[in-house]
Amino acid sequence: MAEEEVQVFGFRSGPFSLRVELALKLKAVDYQHIEEDLLNNKSDLLLKYNPIYKKVPVLVHNGNPISESLVILEYIEHNWTHNPIFPAHPYDRALARFWAKYIDDTVVPAVHKISGSMEKEREKAIEEAQKTLEPLENELENKKFFGGEEIGLVDIVGLILAGWIPAIEEALGFELLIAHKFPNLKKWTEEFVNHHVAKQVMPQKDALVAFLKNVALNRKN
Repeated sequence: MAEEEVQVFGFRSGPFSLRVELALKLKAVDYQHIEEDLLNNKSDLLLKYNPIYKKVPVLVHNGNPISESLVILEYIEHNWTHNPIFPAHPYDRALARFWAKYIDDTVVPAVHKISGSMEKEREKAIEEAQKTLEPLENELENKKFFGGEEIGLVDIVGLILAGWIPAIEEALGFELLIAHKFPNLKKWTEEFVNHHVAKQVMPQKDALVAFLKNVALNRKN
């Protein structure tokens, strides 16, 4: 059997390409990470492989490029069927897709709104973001992970909550995941960042805080 070539064009200070890397790690698929300078110098290969959106992540499997993190996760699941990250039952699988899309379409924009808001607007943005987190808090009732006892699709998509929200809170000086309001999400965050595979791909919090502070400073200038 010919050796497979798997490359991930990504950005390790951003959550979307790390979804792809975490899925590959969970499936024990060897890959090459290619770091992209998204702010100053996108590579010619990235522009070649993703000419429409010109952004990461891009998975290149034996020369064939796939872009958009949710699409890539579907591809990974169907191509490497061992160590599944999607539920087995069709209904559970549909629910997982629903919550993954909910995170991307509703939660992520709300968190971005906080990051880009001025201080006088931030309190309202935080309240709006907290409302988007309430359904996820309820979904985690009596669960270790969204996927049950093991990390699954929704956990992978939700790594932005586990890694980036705490860093954003520290960088900008506010609290979003208040422990008494979101005990399930707080517990899930701790379980996620301490998972032996997630730890291999998640960035160090201090480095992420420094990066986010730099982004905020550049916005002001």
